[in-house]
Amino acid sequence: MAYFVYLIECEGGSIYTGITTDVKRRFEEHASKTGAKYTRAHKVKKLLYTEKHANRSKASKREAEIKSWKRGQKLELVKRGRA
Repeated sequence: MAYFVYLIECEGGSIYTGITTDVKRRFEEHASKTGAKYTRAHKVKKLLYTEKHANRSKASKREAEIKSWKRGQKLELVKRGRA
């Protein structure tokens, strides 16, 4: 089963990073305030980026890497389309 790392822009300019097996479903959960605690408090605006991985382990490692980045690095990833 494939896993996806995704970035969502939230109100105020913050960027939320997560993993899922279904990006559309997960975005809808965030948008309807049934997703992560962070996105319940910070309204989601749009999906910025997705990246496919072969398994949960690889996706989780990539998620952790991206979460450690500053906002500018995340925006550069979005701009390039893939690291």
